[in-house]
Amino acid sequence: MTIEFQRWPEELANRYREKGYWINEPLTRIPAEQRRLRPEATAVICSERHFTYAEIDILSSNLAARLAARGLGKGDTALVQLPNVAEFYIVFFALLKIGVAPVNALFSHRKLELTGYAGQIAPRVLIASRRHELFVDDGFITELRKVSPGLSLALLHDEASPDNGLDHWMRTAPEESPDFSPTAPDEVAFFQLSGGSTGTPKLIPRTHNDYDYSVRASAEICGLTPRTRFLCALPAGHNFPLSSPGALGIFHAGGCVVMAPNPEPLACFALIERHAVDMAALVPPAVALWLQAAPDHRDALRSLKLVQVGGASFADSLAKQVPEALGCRLQQVFGMAEGLVNYTRLDDADELVFATQGRPISPDDEVKIVGEDGREVADGEPGMLVTRGPYTFRGYYRSPEHNARVFDAEGFYYSGDVVQRTPEGYLRVVGRVKDQINRGGEKVASEEVENLILLHPDVTHAALVAMQDTLLGEKSCAFIVSHNPDLKAPALRRHLLALGVAEYKLPDRVRLIDKMPLTAVGKIDKKTLRDQLARPAATALT
Repeated sequence: MTIEFQRWPEELANRYREKGYWINEPLTRIPAEQRRLRPEATAVICSERHFTYAEIDILSSNLAARLAARGLGKGDTALVQLPNVAEFYIVFFALLKIGVAPVNALFSHRKLELTGYAGQIAPRVLIASRRHELFVDDGFITELRKVSPGLSLALLHDEASPDNGLDHWMRTAPEESPDFSPTAPDEVAFFQLSGGSTGTPKLIPRTHNDYDYSVRASAEICGLTPRTRFLCALPAGHNFPLSSPGALGIFHAGGCVVMAPNPEPLACFALIERHAVDMAALVPPAVALWLQAAPDHRDALRSLKLVQVGGASFADSLAKQVPEALGCRLQQVFGMAEGLVNYTRLDDADELVFATQGRPISPDDEVKIVGEDGREVADGEPGMLVTRGPYTFRGYYRSPEHNARVFDAEGFYYSGDVVQRTPEGYLRVVGRVKDQINRGGEKVASEEVENLILLHPDVTHAALVAMQDTLLGEKSCAFIVSHNPDLKAPALRRHLLALGVAEYKLPDRVRLIDKMPLTAVGKIDKKTLRDQLARPAATALT
């Protein structure tokens, strides 16, 4: 039994195999290879616990065998929600080993999201944590079984009972181990979550072949070695810290992943110093906090060699501060859970590293930048990013109507990102199609204005959102976090005008707030900001 998904045309699939992108091996090759090559090397550091590669492979095989003994296998699905703990990777590999495709919910997700995922995939097994408010007792598990009657097993991290305690299931093999194996390399391995900011995210089927290629190529581009120590401070299941190159890239190279519960600077700095971490992946708001805290903790960051920044456009003004403030190189990453990943290269000139979000992984990443008429625009002109390639998916799970809107007849995916392409083939993120403000027919790309606002020395965070207007349809409101309580809106407007910004791009309203709301993966939560426009909670500067 296999999970239905939209496959690559045979012509493209054959091309990707012939060029060595698809090696026809499951993702489970990663722990198996490292157990053979360096069984006693440390794979994961999680608080005071150290897990070797042999332990990761053995524990995941124990769990796989016990799940298989309960009748779980190919074609089944799992709903997983774990915090940033080593068990996340053990569970991930265990499920892959028996061909069960998981959805890795973020730990910040609540009833709405989890119920939505269960409704989409009808999981047979739930793996969650007693630390989560929904699972302090079994009440919500009962609710999930109403949504998904086939949910026959629930295992819980931090559960003492051996009957459904995840730790017990990992550490004890069944008396008789049934035969089990992963799904075929060209079948679905697991589901990623789309980056949608409203409603339940759509599910993205990722195959072993396509995801493994992305991991291998990313590890090579980022120069990973067995000596690399990577700080995982973003949610472990998110695409960026999982595969770009993320933990899977580190495991592929034989390095070590150091778990952090979140990107809070001082706690992360302590982990960096204690474990000689040399690489970290962050989103822009987290980088801004690290930059503020770093001057008083430079000694703690001595081992740090590379900070990756992705998940959103990164302002030039902040990018230029990274080498001096954090004492390491910067690498910008622009990727999507749907596939395409772009990196600045480690030997790129500063102007590319600071001002672009990189170029694609693969020579066979086909990228077009198109205008509203569907025609490709010239280099330097903004347009929508359209792509297909050896690791870009071919359709959302069970979403035919949406797929018809975002894919063309040739299988190109219309991402909704507005970008510019440099003559060197690097991409600069301008914004999102859905994040544009239509001000009386004039289109304002929010991220463009946000990045210009961030050039003001008193501004630490900025977000531009649309507000309804009777005359123009939409106007713009800039939410600002500033370390200067005396900052005024006229000063911001003068700042933007001095940069040569067209007047229609100036924020119609400016509001000062104490803290920028963030989504579960650390991006600015614009839905919350739009909701604030209806309340007098923020301080208006105009």
